[in-house]
Amino acid sequence: MRKQILVINDDGITSKGIKALVEAVKDLGDIHVVAPNRPQSGMGHAVTIGDILKISPHNFPIDGVSAHSTSGTPVDCVKLAIYKILYKKPDLLISGINHGSNSSINVIYSGTMSAAVEGAVESIPSIGFSLLDHHPDADFSVSKKVARAISQEVLEKGLPKGVCLNVNIPKVDENDFKGIKVCRQSAGYWKDDFEERVAPNKETYFWLKGEFTNPDKGEDTDEFALSNGFASVVPTQFDLTAHHFIVDLNTWDLNSEK
Repeated sequence: MRKQILVINDDGITSKGIKALVEAVKDLGDIHVVAPNRPQSGMGHAVTIGDILKISPHNFPIDGVSAHSTSGTPVDCVKLAIYKILYKKPDLLISGINHGSNSSINVIYSGTMSAAVEGAVESIPSIGFSLLDHHPDADFSVSKKVARAISQEVLEKGLPKGVCLNVNIPKVDENDFKGIKVCRQSAGYWKDDFEERVAPNKETYFWLKGEFTNPDKGEDTDEFALSNGFASVVPTQFDLTAHHFIVDLNTWDLNSEK
């Protein structure tokens, strides 16, 4: 029986990245694209609860691909795909290919990776793919090879319960690509700032900006791999429990009245 592959993204159903991802895996199974009808970058794990959701058939530019756009977030797309389009869980969920990095701390803001995490919540083997290039006409040649290789491995071997993969690909030519490395997430962060402006009506408004900062100098991180021409693969989980702190926290006097 042919594998059922669900393809999601956060850049919108007309982006070059999602087309490249479908091209990379189209012969590995039956492809079902369910993606936002507009860019939804930076949505994280948001779901739509204060508005209606709409689903529309979409004429995807690759023959033989079932495609629908939705008015929702990437996580909405996963839920709608399972419960209102496919009416079953796919064998593999792949998200991307994102235009821009989702390495390090970016993973928690990412709509691309949140779709993969939602897949893991649903016990679906799931992968998020991101290319370190924001250009709408980015070259996905290397990314397609990486996406195909890792998708094949996951289809064959599966993933542990509650785990998905965060895959980032450097912006390099094929000749300069070094390969794929399994990594840990770098402990980087954003130094946030806001640009303050005044509208013609004298109302003050703000644009978020910032500078990515990475004090983590470890050579086993995603940032190190990417800066050295490797694609990074970080196993990621939705269990946010700080297990290492439970023993210490249990020594606190939490139940006494002070």
